[in-house]
This record gives sequence, C-alpha cells and structure tokens, in this order.
Amino acid sequence: MTTRLIVQTREFDPVEDLLAYAAPDRPLAWLRRGDGIVAVGDGMPAIIRVAAGEGPLRSAIMADAWRELTAHADVDDPVGLPGTGLVGFGALTFDEGSGADSVLIVPSVILGKHQGRGWITRIAPVGEDLPQDQPDATLEPNPYGAHWAGTVGPGAQSPEGYQSSVRAALQRIGSGEIGKVVLARDLAGTIPAGSDLRRLVRALSGGYPDTWTFAVDGLIGASPETLVTVQNGGVTARVLAGTIGRGADADEDAAASAHLASSTKDIDEHEYAVQSLLESLRPHVRAMASSEQPFLLKLPNLFHLATDVEAELSDGGSALDLVGALHPTAAVAGTPTPAAVAAIRELEPFDRGRYAGPVGWIDGNGNGEWAIALRCAQFVAGDDGANIAVTAYAGAGIVAASDPETELLETRVKFRPLVDALA
Repeated sequence: MTTRLIVQTREFDPVEDLLAYAAPDRPLAWLRRGDGIVAVGDGMPAIIRVAAGEGPLRSAIMADAWRELTAHADVDDPVGLPGTGLVGFGALTFDEGSGADSVLIVPSVILGKHQGRGWITRIAPVGEDLPQDQPDATLEPNPYGAHWAGTVGPGAQSPEGYQSSVRAALQRIGSGEIGKVVLARDLAGTIPAGSDLRRLVRALSGGYPDTWTFAVDGLIGASPETLVTVQNGGVTARVLAGTIGRGADADEDAAASAHLASSTKDIDEHEYAVQSLLESLRPHVRAMASSEQPFLLKLPNLFHLATDVEAELSDGGSALDLVGALHPTAAVAGTPTPAAVAAIRELEPFDRGRYAGPVGWIDGNGNGEWAIALRCAQFVAGDDGANIAVTAYAGAGIVAASDPETELLETRVKFRPLVDALA
C-alpha cells in the first residue's frame, strides 16, 4: 500500500546555524555557503531503501517509487523555494552490485535557508495533525556534544597495494581494454560511540564552503563536484577531472596552477569526463552548452580542472531520472564506462559502497541537487556499542601518462579535508 503524506511549508525566520537542529548521532543535511536544508531530530515518515539485486538500476526503482509517493502527497507550499515542500535526502551506491543499500529518506521536519529566506516544512502520514497556524516558535536547537577526535589508517588497500593496482590499470590501458579508470583507496578507523557527528559536518562546511557538504544515512563529506541540478526545467552539471595540490605560498600556487592548466595528461583525463557527461545527458535535454576550455577551480587544498554544462530538460524527467542517466560518470569511473567499472571491481579490494555515488535531494516536482559523494566517509555503529567504525575514500584518474607514485600522492591530498576534520 502506498504511503500517503501531508506536507506543510511555512516561512520561518532564517536560522543562522541549521546544523544545530539536526540529530547529533545521525544528522541529515545538505549545505553550501551557509544555505541548505537539514532534518530536525530523527523522525522519518518515509524511507525508500533499495538493496543490491532488487533491479538492474537502483536509481530507476527509486525514481518510480518517488513518483508514486509524490502523486499521493497533499502538499501545501506557498514558499516555493529550492528545498521547500516534499523533500527526500538520498545517497546511492557507486556500483549496482554493491552490498550497501541506496536510500531516499523523507524526514518529519525540515529547516531550510536560501538567499536570506528561511522556512520550516512538516511532513506526516495522512491522518496525523500538522500545525494550522504559524511555525512553532518553541523549536529549539540541540546543544552540540563534546569535542571528539578520530584517526584513520590504511584500510583494505595499502599505499603499496594502491600503486600495484595503478600499474595493473596501466597495463590494461596499454592493451586498449580501457582508456581511463578511476582507482580509489580507503582509510579505516573508529571514533567513540555517542560522538556528535554534526561537529564533523560543521568543520567540513566551514572549511570548504564552496563544496556541497552532506550527511545522509551515516555518509558524511564535502564534495566539490555537482552531478546534476534540476530547477524548473533548467539543468546544470559540473565536471571535475584533473587535480593538483595547492602550493605552500603564492609562487608555488601559481606554478601548480600553471602546471595543471598545461598538463596534457590532465587535459586528456578531463576531456574524457566531459565527453562522457555530454553523451549521457544529450538524450534528455535541449539547448546544451558547455565551455570549450576547462577553468581552474580553486579549493583550500587543491586545484581542479572544471567544466560547467547547462541545458534545458526536454523529456519531463526528474532529477533522479537524470542521476540514473549520468551515473557513473567518467570522472569517477573511467571510459569506456562498463569496462572501467569492471576493472574497478577487480583492482580495488573493497566495496566502494556509496563513495563516488550520487548524494543529494529531490522535491515533489522532480527538482533537486545531486553531487558525487567525494571527500567523504561512511560511519557505521559497531555491534558492541563502544565505537563507531569510519571508512574514508579517495581516488585518482588513471590514464596512459599516469605515474603510480604521483597518483598515490593525489589521493593523499584528497584525503586531507576529511582527515583534518576528524582530527
């Protein structure tokens, strides 16, 4: 039987610290430059959960389930901003064969902020009462828990093992089996049970304000790469491929950026990713446009080659439909994509889970913002209740000109935001 929901959004004085209202142990949040949406507390009137083996494309199952949910929802939303009305927070696995679940979570209460305006959304099953007057002025933040620290060390893939995997990938590239493959490695550790995970989210959001900071079902990170945004028929995407670490001073910074901008290896890797996205997006849009040359995206710890793509939706699909069409991109898998994913399964000694998968939100009209889950870690409570296991991931794109040691160093740079925030 289909879940039927009632949804009410009302204007609310903007909240300075949205995270303060989230659940400390399992925050549900999507933030950028201080704006975003967070779930208040841990009430969940609806969860769409898709496990391995339930279908050939989990995003398609999720998109159909979301359409069914929204078709039977009674939505009262006079605010009409991105993130108002019926909203689900989602995190999908990188690989359809992953043992992890893909999830879409609808919380009971959402606080949001966008360009100086705030709102509160309440969601409940049909039959429950929602406030009929002004938003509840007694809504109180949750005090942050004590500071905590966590450390991570080599996981299933050691630094030496990673370089061996890169060499094996280079052999496959040399034989023509693949043109590019993105190989990741992992770090593993624990943090104390009862840790306030909002502190990690806040550290990432404050340190990397231009990224999408997210927390969905224990997956926490700060991604610089938008997979796709859909808003009122407009579609945007950003491709990141080609990376170099920032310098220690202005001169080193300038030298690093100049090297990346002129690197044939990185430019080729970037072009693979751009062409892959354009090919996947083309059947679903019109009036598609992208820059001829990539630009340099500057983050606190590194530079990326970046290309923005804009288009107009032409087939009436939702943000989740485009997620299914675009993922996995060459930027996080490789080319040709099926062969690259097969190589990843053989060369990485772990299940990526939701790392490098789509993470974001969707509303009742099919609009939404989805990033690629990068610079992230998965947190899972231990069976003994004494600790929370944490597994972090970082990867690098391998092409014919790649050097194993250089690619290992790139993963170290990409681990830094999360490792610093954990410490």
